[in-house]
Amino acid sequence: MGDEISGCCERKKEREEKEYQNLIHRLNRIEGQIRGIRGMVERDAYCTDILVQVSAVNAALNSFNKVLLASHIKTCVTRDIKEGKEETVDELVTTLQKLMK
Repeated sequence: MGDEISGCCERKKEREEKEYQNLIHRLNRIEGQIRGIRGMVERDAYCTDILVQVSAVNAALNSFNKVLLASHIKTCVTRDIKEGKEETVDELVTTLQKLMK
């Protein structure tokens, strides 16, 4: 998994400040939710209560992915297609397949 993460970071994308702040805000909220779940486990919270919170985190991560994917398509993918980089479509398809597992 470490190789996948380091491989994806070779390329960079400059984001507008508004997009950057939105993504960071979402990630901060998700991080807080995860800490809350850890606290629930440490306090021996009831299983279904924890599961409901995990479901909320999953929904937040899915929402984050939707926002990031939409931005990627509108910027990087569109730009690459205009520049004749058709391999970007294959990369997008592969990414979508991974997201839909």
